[in-house]
Amino acid sequence: MQNQVSQYQQMGKDILDAIGGSANVTSVTHCMTRLRFILKDNSLPQDDQVSTIDGVIGVNRSAGQYQVIIGQTVDKVYDAVCALGGFTKAKPINEDIDTQPIAKTTFSWRRLGATVMNKLAGSLTPMIPMLVAASMFKMFAAVLGPSMLHILTGSSDMYRLLTFVGDAGFYFFPIVIGYTAAKQFNTSPIVAMFLGAIMVHPELIKIVTAGKPFSVFGIPMHLVNYSSTVIPIILSVWLMSYVEHTLKKYVPAALSTIFVPTLTIIIMLPLTLCVVGPAGGFLGTYICNGILAFGKLGGLPTILAIGVIGALWELLVMTGMRLVMITTMMMLIAQAGQDNFVTLGAAAASISVAGMCVGAALRLKDPKQKALAWSYLLASIVGGVTEPALYGIAVRYKRTFLGMMIGGFAGAIYAALTHVAAYVVVPVANFLCLTAYVHSDVGNLINGIISGVIAFVVAAIATYIIGVEKKPHKASKQALVHDAKTVEG
Repeated sequence: MQNQVSQYQQMGKDILDAIGGSANVTSVTHCMTRLRFILKDNSLPQDDQVSTIDGVIGVNRSAGQYQVIIGQTVDKVYDAVCALGGFTKAKPINEDIDTQPIAKTTFSWRRLGATVMNKLAGSLTPMIPMLVAASMFKMFAAVLGPSMLHILTGSSDMYRLLTFVGDAGFYFFPIVIGYTAAKQFNTSPIVAMFLGAIMVHPELIKIVTAGKPFSVFGIPMHLVNYSSTVIPIILSVWLMSYVEHTLKKYVPAALSTIFVPTLTIIIMLPLTLCVVGPAGGFLGTYICNGILAFGKLGGLPTILAIGVIGALWELLVMTGMRLVMITTMMMLIAQAGQDNFVTLGAAAASISVAGMCVGAALRLKDPKQKALAWSYLLASIVGGVTEPALYGIAVRYKRTFLGMMIGGFAGAIYAALTHVAAYVVVPVANFLCLTAYVHSDVGNLINGIISGVIAFVVAAIATYIIGVEKKPHKASKQALVHDAKTVEG
């Protein structure tokens, strides 16, 4: 135990030295696998030098952060870094994504795009546990119900329970996202949830279903059903943050408890129901319809597009850009009931990571690296955490990245050729991602599983055949040897 503590302390010291010392650190926190530094001078760290520290899997620069990928022992290294640098410990980030705010700096379209992505990430990814649970209930209903195994009848209490519990996870999106978005936009979570509840109130649904004109304070309201929608509530909470902030500036503190939330909702009602909500609903609907239509076109362009998603998905994971695709996936399933495009590539790519681990483990000669490769396989295929494999194998031994991409491409192509569709959101990267294909059409599930098997096998074979580059080794803590580029095996 003492040796392990010393090891973490040494790692913490080496990392701090390599990034410019504790004086260069503004703040530091961690997520599931990464140390996340906000640095005063981002030019001081040398990525190659940091990557060669024993125990460090890789580095990444994203959203104004300098991220050091450690793996499952990141909390121990974080404790050591905080002790050595005298930093105040921060609450861990539950999502292994880039949700931290970007440091204030001059405007650029790139920074604006990064900010939008961060806000989307922070609003949507906390929902993943709920989506996983809801999707599992929907899967059980589909498998056990009258559409597949006929174990449960459509009128049985158990079938009805599984159905409405699964649907609840999607139907009440505006309420749940109201809370998560409020956290991102620094506004009242409870008031934001209240706004989301208004958007899915049964009376509003009844008004929309009736199709008769309705007005909000005399302003005509667009008849939109906001249940299972994503964009309208995010836009509304974003706008609400400005409304609430302005009211707090002008309403006396003694009266703010009563008047700020009340006036916020009064102002937001016409803005949400007559302007922002319909605009967001229109945008979300046409994005979904456009993607579904593209997926249904068939032919070589669509098949190749799905294959490209399978090949490049893990690159999106590493850069934090997968949020665009995940958001699309959520909208498609929630609003259209299926996704015949994004999930096909994403699921194949996730399984291909495990295949790459197998190919690399069989090819590597170094016992320590071989053992790590097998551990990455378990973390990926069972735990659903792909980053250790991505940074420990794909980035460290660059040729393996190609094997993984080939596997993802092959699995996605098969899914596209067999017209597979996903019917539940299963936003995990382990083998359970294939349960997204559960449906009354058993062939859909079978082909979905086959696509995963193809991704795994092809990635393993391709990685083994292509070979594994030896990782450049260190001459010291401060220097690299760059001439070790032979292929192992």
